[in-house]
Amino acid sequence: MPTTVWISGFFFTQSFLTGVLQNYARKHTVSIDEISFDFEYLDPAASSSAQLAKPADGVYVKGLFFEGAKWNAAKGSLVESDPKVLFTEAPVIWLKPCVHSGGSEKVVEDRYVCPVYRVSS
Repeated sequence: MPTTVWISGFFFTQSFLTGVLQNYARKHTVSIDEISFDFEYLDPAASSSAQLAKPADGVYVKGLFFEGAKWNAAKGSLVESDPKVLFTEAPVIWLKPCVHSGGSEKVVEDRYVCPVYRVSS
């Protein structure tokens, strides 16, 4: 498995992400029903594929884009995109499996839940 996965290249992304959760569940002997993803944006300057090592749990993904916004690494948040720029590339994202019900780990609650769309192009 590569260090960073081009998630936009999968035809059925859900099956890949379920596999990542299953690997975590088996490794930590927890029910897959108790696991969900948290995430962390990696610093664009330090996240080239040559510099990254595989994470202990989860997966690094690339190939996602923001529409009408861009990532500001210094602020660690989304900001307004530049004028006349509709799409900007998202940095590498670490999808981290974590236990969400009654486990020792806790999902961070202050996340904006946003859909990820896939288009035919």
